[in-house]
Amino acid sequence: MQEIGQQIRQIRNRKGISLNAYANELGVSSGYLSNLETGKTQNITLSVLEQLQNDLNLIPFPTDDNDELRVRLDRVYELLVNLQNYKPDAVEFLLRCVEEGSEVFLAHYTSSPR
Repeated sequence: MQEIGQQIRQIRNRKGISLNAYANELGVSSGYLSNLETGKTQNITLSVLEQLQNDLNLIPFPTDDNDELRVRLDRVYELLVNLQNYKPDAVEFLLRCVEEGSEVFLAHYTSSPR
């Protein structure tokens, strides 16, 4: 927990956020946040951990060859969510094309010898 606490403090300081301001944003006391940063507390709620992850990206996801794919899928997701508000039928069509097309290609490449 101390390593995560150090990361919290370093990133918070790098972003120029005071201990008191960030504690208020998290909905915890400044004493609790200080103890978390120094490793003096071992307890953290899931909601606080989620907010820390969202705000500071504490726990990096593993990097591999799929990073570009992951970034592109995240971007497509954002676009589809926005499009859903205006044209839900278009979202349904696009999703169906990707799903069915992926199944066809996967069936082709997994059933035929390379």
